[in-house]
Amino acid sequence: MTDGPGPLDRRSFFTQGLQRAMREVVGALSDRVAPARYVRPPGALPEPAFVAACTRCGACSDVCPVHAITKLAPSHGLAAGTPVLDVAMTACIMCETMPCAAACPTPALEVPPWGWRDAKLAEVTIDASRCITFRDVECGICARVCPVGEDALQMDERGRPVIGAACTGCGQCLNACVTTPSSLVATPLEMLR
Repeated sequence: MTDGPGPLDRRSFFTQGLQRAMREVVGALSDRVAPARYVRPPGALPEPAFVAACTRCGACSDVCPVHAITKLAPSHGLAAGTPVLDVAMTACIMCETMPCAAACPTPALEVPPWGWRDAKLAEVTIDASRCITFRDVECGICARVCPVGEDALQMDERGRPVIGAACTGCGQCLNACVTTPSSLVATPLEMLR
């Protein structure tokens, strides 16, 4: 005798099979309809929900003080017209009041409960092959420009940058980096799942 569940009746067998098939279809469609390859403004919903909720009104980009928020071109399919950030080109300055999220008329963007420090835009990593500190050249500009501080980016005992859990992915370190291309790389959060 086994300890597992007993034999399935016909209805349960088909119900479980249908549920499994639907999960696979939803996963495949989510990737095709709203591929996760964009850095969204602070307070954005997960990608498929964001694309569905965003009305493409432009209110978030209109209030961005540094004009970091742009709209995706028509070639981006269903995501066309939605707001996006290219933090490697123009960093988000993580406004304390988050006017972009506050201006959004839908739940696509919402101010996180604890403000901008709760917003996570991208995952930032360091490319050691580019970073001059890994060749024993003193730098640290990335840590000096970080708006969050040592909880997000600090220099270790060897003078090399270390990304912390509090990093928001705003891109200010990417823009300040002295190497070309930048030694810091921002990856959209949804691509990490």
